[in-house]
Amino acid sequence: MLSQDDPKSRPMLELREKLQPEVIELIKQQRLNRLCEGTCFRKISARRRQDKFWYCRLSPNHKVLHYGDIEEFSQGQISHDSLQEKVTVADIKAVVTGKDCPHMREKGALKNKEPLELAFSILHNSDEYLNFIAPDKHEYCIWTDGLNALLGKEMTSELTKSDMDTLVTMELKLRLLDLENIQIPDVPPPVPKEPSTYDFVYDFSQQHT
Repeated sequence: MLSQDDPKSRPMLELREKLQPEVIELIKQQRLNRLCEGTCFRKISARRRQDKFWYCRLSPNHKVLHYGDIEEFSQGQISHDSLQEKVTVADIKAVVTGKDCPHMREKGALKNKEPLELAFSILHNSDEYLNFIAPDKHEYCIWTDGLNALLGKEMTSELTKSDMDTLVTMELKLRLLDLENIQIPDVPPPVPKEPSTYDFVYDFSQQHT
């Protein structure tokens, strides 16, 4: 007999594994919802004195990325109608990050570690790229996860790993609240044999007077 509090016990490991697909789907929906809200990005420029910005957001049907220049940094949502450019999700071929991004291959770009860790690009059509520098690590994880989810690929960011562990642990605790101080066997009990006769089952088809 093993305690339900033992995270390495067989029942706990099996339950955790069973919960993972549900949690992954929850994280995926959260990422896509955040992409639909959109994010303000800093434009890539060698002249850092004149900060310029652009905004990108996913359409509610998850089929189009709308983007365009904006005059100043915005923490609120920018309407789709205000964003003149777009990339169809079906045209996205790949998502690349870090030093694999075209804008990180430019002279001097790799010397700055912070943009390198926040850089990602979307390859669409044949050889066109949409290049990003995320405002922070959190937004970087949100966008790379969301874009990979759109492409049917695995979400592998540090944020996803952290969210997965937190949400699975919370769900485990919720499901085990009613089992407090009850020991869980390491192996499920054997299934009993079927009875030799089912005569004890009441037959509702028979009419009684």
